[in-house]
Amino acid sequence: MTANPRTLALIPAKGASTRLPRKNILKLGGRPLIAWTIGACIKAKAFDRIIVSTEDREVASIAREHGAEVPFDRPGDLAVDPAGVVQVALHALEQLERGGESYDEICILLPTCPFRGTQDITNALALFRGRPEHNLMSVGPFEHTPFGAVGIDDDGTVVPCFPEFFGRKSQEMPRAFRPNGAIHILDVAWFREKRSYLEPPVIAYQMPRERSHDIDTEDDLAVAEAMLVSGIGANKMTLAE
Repeated sequence: MTANPRTLALIPAKGASTRLPRKNILKLGGRPLIAWTIGACIKAKAFDRIIVSTEDREVASIAREHGAEVPFDRPGDLAVDPAGVVQVALHALEQLERGGESYDEICILLPTCPFRGTQDITNALALFRGRPEHNLMSVGPFEHTPFGAVGIDDDGTVVPCFPEFFGRKSQEMPRAFRPNGAIHILDVAWFREKRSYLEPPVIAYQMPRERSHDIDTEDDLAVAEAMLVSGIGANKMTLAE
């Protein structure tokens, strides 16, 4: 591990969202969704540069207004399926390298997980730098254990997905987590070689359910608003102001 690594914060924020159109700039608590992530990055004071990758002029304008840089346009083919975060991150690194910039670490933060705290960012970076693995993923607990899941057969009968756990109490089942999109940290040289952020082994940075809430649908956004009103989604770990 480099003694004083150069670390890039990358916020992927395309304008062409499908399930929830324009989700990255929809308002949450009166602020564009992307502003929550930009603010957390700025307050963390952990990055050499904070950039947004987008193909959309309005998203770029809002990102700049809230303190991020948008140093290049994302190509249109990287703003639609099947292009994913890996291709977007590699493109960003290549564009910056052309301008003479190189980084040791890249931290990818999706705008759809607005309740990550600044301390989550600094804690995740500390965990990553203290381990020998080359990538880290933030995870949150499932609301309901997936080991109790059932399917329905063609004849309308229940088929347990995990028969060995069928009928057991939830506390008797293994703990289960899901990727929440809040934080991915990668060693850049390793990432460029593997071209994946899921190559095992992956360090897990655990976050509680309230800070793991991610927004992909109108219902998710409504729940996030309710969390803010109730105080569940605020002030849990130094959210961006």
